[in-house]
Amino acid sequence: MDAVLRLVYDAAGNLARSLAALAPASDTKLLRALRARRGIRARYATWAGAHRTPARALLWMHAPSVGEGLQARPVLQLARRERPDLQLAYTFFSPSAAAFARGLDVDFADYLPFDTASDGEVALDALAPGALVFSKLDVWPNLARIAAERGVRLGLVSATLAEGSSRRRGMAARLLSDAYARLDAVGAIDARDAERLVDLGVRRERIDVTGDTRYDQVWARVRGVDRAAGLVAMLTSDRPTLVAGSTWPADERPLLAAWGKVRSAVPDARLIIAPHEPTDSHLTPIERWAAEARVRNARLGSDAAPNADVVIVDRVGVLGDLYALATVAYVGGGFHAAGLHSVLEPAAFGGPVLFGPRYANSRDAELLIVAGGGASEASEPGLASRLRTWLTDDSARQEAGRAARDLVERGLGAAERSWKLVETLLDA
Repeated sequence: MDAVLRLVYDAAGNLARSLAALAPASDTKLLRALRARRGIRARYATWAGAHRTPARALLWMHAPSVGEGLQARPVLQLARRERPDLQLAYTFFSPSAAAFARGLDVDFADYLPFDTASDGEVALDALAPGALVFSKLDVWPNLARIAAERGVRLGLVSATLAEGSSRRRGMAARLLSDAYARLDAVGAIDARDAERLVDLGVRRERIDVTGDTRYDQVWARVRGVDRAAGLVAMLTSDRPTLVAGSTWPADERPLLAAWGKVRSAVPDARLIIAPHEPTDSHLTPIERWAAEARVRNARLGSDAAPNADVVIVDRVGVLGDLYALATVAYVGGGFHAAGLHSVLEPAAFGGPVLFGPRYANSRDAELLIVAGGGASEASEPGLASRLRTWLTDDSARQEAGRAARDLVERGLGAAERSWKLVETLLDA
């Protein structure tokens, strides 16, 4: 990183630290992220004073949000199982990952401080890691530099870089290339990612293709679903069921219109829809649509849900189980600017997966299409046609479902390979 760019970057980090002290209480993600970093240096130091055992090595894993956390979790689980002598630390950046972090079996979990030199020094003083491993892609320049200067080994697992990523050019490349060059071991998802990571600055000899640990994570989640208890048992039915997960209003407009047409061909079909943000302002328009369409609807928590034609999921954290009920799954985000959500969970249950047109940054969606286990449709008529086929043609649906499940099975083993890579860092 050149001197001028470093000055600008450091100034931005210090400004963020100052704003954290002034940020008012708010539900907005930005202000929550700022406020969460109040007193963060003291939190790290307090934990270290009470719990850090210098005689034990510590593995620090960082994952910015929940998606990357799901990739880190299998590695942390293996670390806990295979090396009980280790202390484990987990950090995250986004407020959306706070609840996820609380559910991990680690010794320390907290927000990552802003990437300033002083905060990096404090965090490294407190945690004193033997290795610092990033999940997926985000490598923080100041933290990586200071850690490397202290002799901390640096790694990256489930590493992926999209063909069109802005990190590969301009100011972002200048800012990040030194950080990626400092990595001691990188586990790339596939060979194409490995080549793009070299372009980003990673040393070729430090890269192995280890796969995507989310496949192991999803497979474990699917195997752990209890179909005889809880929501899955309550909603189990012989009715053809579309489970639509992580939807946005942009998804719901064409999907609900298509569903109305599908119901004329499959009158006993049922829809379970789980909006990405299950707020009243998001759920109420779906209820209004159902009332206008004269179909029975109920929120998930209602006693009427088991017999409803449209079940509206009014909470988070249950979608992974509800995909077990899907004859066909729809994954949201493909009509939304933020892009497609994860297609792996419904695929692992062995059902065909449908999504909208914006999937260019989803490697898994592309693989599903190629394998025949998923499909993208860009319009209401296309959605209706595809749903009608999969809900009425048993052979077509079963073939697509097998292809989806086989794809997930072929991706298994990445967690073990990634853990072995991480272990080399700890034992170096």
